[in-house]
Amino acid sequence: MGLTSNNVLVLAIASAVALFGGTVWLWPRLARRSWRAVSGRVGLLLATQLALFAALGLAANQSFGFYASWADLFGQEDEQGVVVDHTAGGGSGGPLQVTDVRRVKETGSGRPQRAGQIQKVDIVGRTTHIATSAFVYLPPEYFQPQYRTRTFPAAVVLTGYPGTAQALVDKLHYPSTALELAKDGRMQPMILVMLRPTVAPPRDTECVDIPNGPQTESFFAKDLPDAVLAHYRVGKKPGSWGVIGDSTGGYCALKLAMHHPEVYAAGAGLSPYYKAPIDPTTGDLFQGDKGLRDRADLWWYLKHMPAPDTSLLVSSSKVGESNYKDTLKFIERVKATHRTRISSVILESGGHNFNTWRREIPATLQWISGRLSDR
Repeated sequence: MGLTSNNVLVLAIASAVALFGGTVWLWPRLARRSWRAVSGRVGLLLATQLALFAALGLAANQSFGFYASWADLFGQEDEQGVVVDHTAGGGSGGPLQVTDVRRVKETGSGRPQRAGQIQKVDIVGRTTHIATSAFVYLPPEYFQPQYRTRTFPAAVVLTGYPGTAQALVDKLHYPSTALELAKDGRMQPMILVMLRPTVAPPRDTECVDIPNGPQTESFFAKDLPDAVLAHYRVGKKPGSWGVIGDSTGGYCALKLAMHHPEVYAAGAGLSPYYKAPIDPTTGDLFQGDKGLRDRADLWWYLKHMPAPDTSLLVSSSKVGESNYKDTLKFIERVKATHRTRISSVILESGGHNFNTWRREIPATLQWISGRLSDR
């Protein structure tokens, strides 16, 4: 029986109930002070608690889709994502300050000319005044003398909510994956700007310009690229920039590419949703502004606005992701525009978790690399 099977959940609940009843029934018989009686009481309590925790864990997994299978739970899923193209034919100071420098740990080399470098930076938006930290991965070529005048394409990489930028480095391994792919010739050297979309914590702003609140979309569309361009050798043309994200970050990536194709030539959403939620973490995002609410709804945007000249990628899993049907529907909607290009990564099985995204990231980096220029 599969991890998400209702039969497994019913069995776990029944086991917890049976063990609880058994404990109540047998407790008087185990009231003596002999080692057998004490061991029996300890065993019954442990078994009952384990069954209860298992039932609660399975119920939570059913509701939130963290893991899609037993293999997914134990980190044994190894199917790598493959991109399917659905489109026919196929400086110092200023707004960015470096606060720390570290090597790409997985390489075992401390020389940036060989392994690249990860810089921790603080960014302050010139127009939005939003302040946040980020990690910037610079590929080895950035430090090599023969490339000293070369500019590089850049991809903004966003976590989910609440998420941490550190997880993009340590858990999802974006820098080391990009390094290995470039070494193998499967992607071009790129700069990665890794941060969380939650730039006004603890509020989940969903990359929206909130009336009388944080202008989050403007920060990612204007202030962030300007800050990076002022400090690093990044291509200035629209074709030089892409954006990737998972979950909330995936929704933001798609929206930024659709709303601002003059900035982002490509946007990749891993396990995205397609409409900004309203819940206790977001508060009132739109303040009664129907136009703003509609614009944040990607379904509405595809239907009512001119199709943006950009490339999109979406991912999901046939088993384990709640967005699977919506993702297939979104692909068809984009294909119908005949202008916006759409690709996908669809796994057979995978939950809403790091293990799934790690399997999709190599194909995603290759895809976005192929759609960006270095000028």
